[in-house]
Amino acid sequence: MQVIRNILFAKWFLVVLLLINIGGTIYGYMWYGWQLEQTAPIFWLFVPDSPTATLFFCIAIIGWLMNRHFRLFEALALVTNVKYGLWAVAMNIFTIIQLDGNVSWQAYMLIASHGLMALQALLYIPKYDFKALHIIVTAIIVLHNEIIDYVFGQMPIYSVLDDYMAQIGYFTFWLSILCILLAVFVYKKGLLVARKL
Repeated sequence: MQVIRNILFAKWFLVVLLLINIGGTIYGYMWYGWQLEQTAPIFWLFVPDSPTATLFFCIAIIGWLMNRHFRLFEALALVTNVKYGLWAVAMNIFTIIQLDGNVSWQAYMLIASHGLMALQALLYIPKYDFKALHIIVTAIIVLHNEIIDYVFGQMPIYSVLDDYMAQIGYFTFWLSILCILLAVFVYKKGLLVARKL
């Protein structure tokens, strides 16, 4: 276990991870290009959820490489990467079920890549150093995005799932709450460790 941790926290590995996330972020924004073309500019910031999540993670990694903590971005990275990673996995599996498996290879690629998004955020739990205020701001940002998505209809488009938007919105809300609670747990665990030291 210590060997894995040493690799994960090594600067060379963080650089590799940063480059992978930069590539994934750029690809993600390009992926949303067609939806952004149909979206009013006022909502552009709220449409590309997953690439924005990996952008937060990129900023967190840059901080670690500089021996600094960009705490708000660390909180945002944890919550949004786990949330949108798991959300996209669930939506793509749901799509595969709805289409009886008649999907392109991209659906499986999205499941794998978004699953890794969530995993990377969890693997770096020992590295995060955010505070209660950062969790509060993150919660406001994430839940505000939920309102934009499911009240103003700016969620990622999965046309085959249109009939289930109410259920998906409900699922997404509680997924957000669980991810915010995860950040609270990480924060509380960090406080306990600090007190023991």
